[in-house]
Parts: sequence; structure tokens; C-alpha cells
Amino acid sequence: MASDKFLTKALTHFVLLIGVIISIFPFYWLVVMATNTTSDILRFPPKLTFGHELFTNVKNVLASIDFYQAFFNTLFVSTITVIGVLFFCSLAGFTFAKFRFPGKNMLFTALLLTMMIPSQMSFVPSFLLIAEFGWVDSYKALIIPGLASAFGIFWIRQFCQDAVPDELLEAGRLDGCNTFRLYWNVALPSLRPALTFLGIFTFIGVWNDYLWPLVTINSPSRYTLQVMLAQLNGVYDTDYAIIMTGTLMATLPLIVLFIIFSKQFMKGVAEGAVKE
Repeated sequence: MASDKFLTKALTHFVLLIGVIISIFPFYWLVVMATNTTSDILRFPPKLTFGHELFTNVKNVLASIDFYQAFFNTLFVSTITVIGVLFFCSLAGFTFAKFRFPGKNMLFTALLLTMMIPSQMSFVPSFLLIAEFGWVDSYKALIIPGLASAFGIFWIRQFCQDAVPDELLEAGRLDGCNTFRLYWNVALPSLRPALTFLGIFTFIGVWNDYLWPLVTINSPSRYTLQVMLAQLNGVYDTDYAIIMTGTLMATLPLIVLFIIFSKQFMKGVAEGAVKE
């Protein structure tokens, strides 16, 4: 019996180890390519060890594109979008979870249906809409359409049902809290794990977005990182070392963000499991 448990445990750890290696290898390969030259990357068999060209490649990236401006643009758009998503989604999710109003179930069902529609189908209508508003080639086009999300509202609503007891809201009403104060002072502190997960999830999505900024932004001074990195592709030849270095430079902030908030992120995932 003891040997069977040991073998099962050993097999489980082995499978997990293989999964971790498979998951980490693409990032390891990215770092390897960023520290070598293009000739090293293209040779056969491929070089799997770190090189000594990282700083040279970084200098070439900075000389080829306006990396710092694109970094600021991406950071600005991502931060403002996250703030808007956390506010509007938490407010809407709290309302769906704790209040009764006419058409509530119908509205929530319509919200869920929008999650089943591929985002690519909304590109043309969204672009035509922002064109009518005169937002093309402006930060408004990058920020305003993403200030709320169906997933964010659904996530907060599911979390709020268990995290915010009705008795706590009743106590707040007896203390004279109006609806917004119930949200801000009573519900919001209990939603921190869910908000942390949603904030990181949204930040990563906006940071990595390529297609929407490519379609809506024309001025290089407003390019985001993903669009700016695409400028590293040559017309006749491609320097893969520079491209991989630029990709690594754009990825590092996300890794640092996840390391800082990893505990809160995992807590939000664990506590925010869908419960009915």
C-alpha cells in the first residue's frame, strides 16, 4: 500500500515537472535568442545556451524604434483601462449580485451572450463607431471601448454573491449608507481578491493587444509596444535577435507585475471560483 502511494505521488510529481518544463521552455528560448545573434539562432542544430549579445541587441532595439515612447503609451493605456474596468465592472457586478430591479435576469443573460460572440466580429462596428466620434488615432480609441467587459462584470458578480453577506449590507443601511456608499465602503473591501485578479488579467490583455491599436492608431508617436515591435520586421531580411530582444523587453514588466501580485492573483482565482 505504501509503495503504491509512493509510486502514485512520484508519477504525479513527474507529470507536473514535465508540464512545468513545457510551460517555461518558450520563455527560456526567448531569453536564449535575445542573448545571441541571428546567425546563432538560425544555425543547426540550434544553440540552446545563453550568449553574450544581450546589451548589443538592446542598443540595436533602442536605435531602431522609439521604445520608450511606445512603453509609456502602453503603460498609460493599460493603467487607465484597468482603473476603468475595476470601477465599472465592480459596480455593475455588485448591482447584479445584491439588488433586484426590473429586467435584471434578462440583462444578465444578454451580458452572458455577448461573451459567446468572437471579439473579431465587433471590430468593424467598433471602428465605425469611434470613427463617427472622431476618436481614430487618439488615446480615446484605445481606452474608452475597453473600460468595461462582460467577463469582468460576470466575474465580480459571481464573487460578490458569497463575499458580501446580505446581513452586512443591511447593517450598512441601518447606519445610513446610501447605495453608492454600500458599494464603496462595504462591498469593495471584500472584493479585493477578485479585483486583483481582474486587474492583472485586464492589464495583461491590454498590454499584449496588437490588432486593435494597429487598426485605430496611425501616428507613430501613439503606437503601443506591440505595434512598435512590429516595425522591427525588415522588408527584405529579418534580424530575429533584435525582434526577440524587443519582445523580451516588452514581456519583462508583465513578469515583474505577476511576481509582485502572484499571491493575490492566486487567491483571487481560488476564492472567485463560480458558485451557485
